[in-house]
Amino acid sequence: MSVLSKPYFHDEAAAFAHLEGILWPEGPVCPHCGSVSGKHYDLRKTRLGLRKCSDCRKQFTVKVGTVFESAHLPLSKMLQAVYLMTASKKGISAHQLHRVLEVQYKTAWFLAHRIREAMRDGSLAPMGGAGGVVEADETYFGKTEVQPTLTKEGKPYKSRRRKFGPAGKRAVIALVERGGSVRTFHAEKANKVTVASIVSENIDRETSLYTDESALYPEVGKQFADHASVRHSADEYVRGDVHANTVEGYFSIFKRGMKGVYQHCSEKHLHRYLAEFDFRYNHRSALGCEDQERSARALKGISGKRLKYQGPSEPMQ
Repeated sequence: MSVLSKPYFHDEAAAFAHLEGILWPEGPVCPHCGSVSGKHYDLRKTRLGLRKCSDCRKQFTVKVGTVFESAHLPLSKMLQAVYLMTASKKGISAHQLHRVLEVQYKTAWFLAHRIREAMRDGSLAPMGGAGGVVEADETYFGKTEVQPTLTKEGKPYKSRRRKFGPAGKRAVIALVERGGSVRTFHAEKANKVTVASIVSENIDRETSLYTDESALYPEVGKQFADHASVRHSADEYVRGDVHANTVEGYFSIFKRGMKGVYQHCSEKHLHRYLAEFDFRYNHRSALGCEDQERSARALKGISGKRLKYQGPSEPMQ
């Protein structure tokens, strides 16, 4: 039987029951006051999933207090979208979602961002540890969205010099623990100060740090148990256990997905796309997490988060 033929992908009552089983394994919890008394009034005959708290007297469903709150879309379709986004290695575009779910494009686009917000981890636990290896690297994807410099005549200034390198591009810094998780950051600039701050705040001091020959890492690398690098300019990519192939493999997946699937991404939303790719990498098959489990883990992350779209004049928060 196909996974997408599951009852909760097509029946609203089954969809509510499925989500309640994930978020309320020990019974309903009031999102307004946190009451778990078990004395909540069951109003599901009035409206699907509806309950009333016996303590604060407020009504709620399992969607209240999550990224799905106030979504004018059947819960079964939102569960389909979660599964499709978590099962697709390089993502699924909003246009594809709107065709599959048979909803408007703007509805699919906003739903995808809600799900990316649910995927956002925000973990502060240090990566690595004694005997562990973390690879660090930076890449650049897309042009920064800044106002162009104007000439005295009010026209955009165009330099006659050809530009190479990272100038004017969006910087992404990634830390990958071998055999473990990835953590990425969109930085305004990938300079020594920014990179040193990210690396020192997210990696355990007992870790071995492996990088390429970039000048951004030697200074901060002194803080760790070991720091080694490979010289790509000399065609050196592996030296024993020292390499940065794991983090570069992550960048390959990220760029293929962004260029081949999403094609365009506004810079203000880049951190959410990074959260999506991080989530799928951190819950990949190699770590024993398959599609259904990955979808369930994404649904566990919907609580306590809201994402509101104000309109064209006010960007999504």
